[in-house]
Amino acid sequence: MTIRILIADDEALLRMAFSMVLDAEPDLEPVGEAKDGADAVRLANDLRPDVVLMDVRMPTIDGIEATRQILRSRPQTRVLILTTFDLDEYAFAGLKAGASGFLLKNARPEELLAAIRTVAAGNAVVSPRVTHRLLEKFRPHLPDADTASDERLSRLSTREREVLVQVGSGLSNAEIAAALHLAEATVKSHLGRILHKLELRDRIQAVIFAYESRLIHPA
Repeated sequence: MTIRILIADDEALLRMAFSMVLDAEPDLEPVGEAKDGADAVRLANDLRPDVVLMDVRMPTIDGIEATRQILRSRPQTRVLILTTFDLDEYAFAGLKAGASGFLLKNARPEELLAAIRTVAAGNAVVSPRVTHRLLEKFRPHLPDADTASDERLSRLSTREREVLVQVGSGLSNAEIAAALHLAEATVKSHLGRILHKLELRDRIQAVIFAYESRLIHPA
């Protein structure tokens, strides 16, 4: 199966470089290039890519708002944020907007290719532990818990809440299994039910939800 990719960056040379790297891979197909955020939103709706490589600093609409708009109309599309620093405010905002991960703009070609294939398969590129560090760093920007979060929390069983707290702390399935004295397969099953009940796309979104619903209290 070919993965269709939209490249959104205001620098023409970078768009060309990304396109050349992708063109050399038999399972990857660059289907379009956007020069700004508004262009990215329009092309995502027109071209229906599987993955969008999204720069954060672009004119008209920045990459964060473009991500938000694209995922609102095409939730099945995966967005990979391109940023300069791995723990900056743009990476934080990108994950909150629904991106499946972020990648440094100076990443090696093999890292870029692996990241695209990872998000296309429905997985997150950024580890929950890094997401946890991001949330700790930018906790002043976290909103107060809202009614919608409280309502969704009521859908979880006591055990599922316990698992979600551990996920929110950045623990892996194996670490959660050890902490709660469960089989790793059981933790995986619980996590699947948590994502379904909370209408979340992946583990990264679960970490963010745990913070915003105040299951996790930033130190």
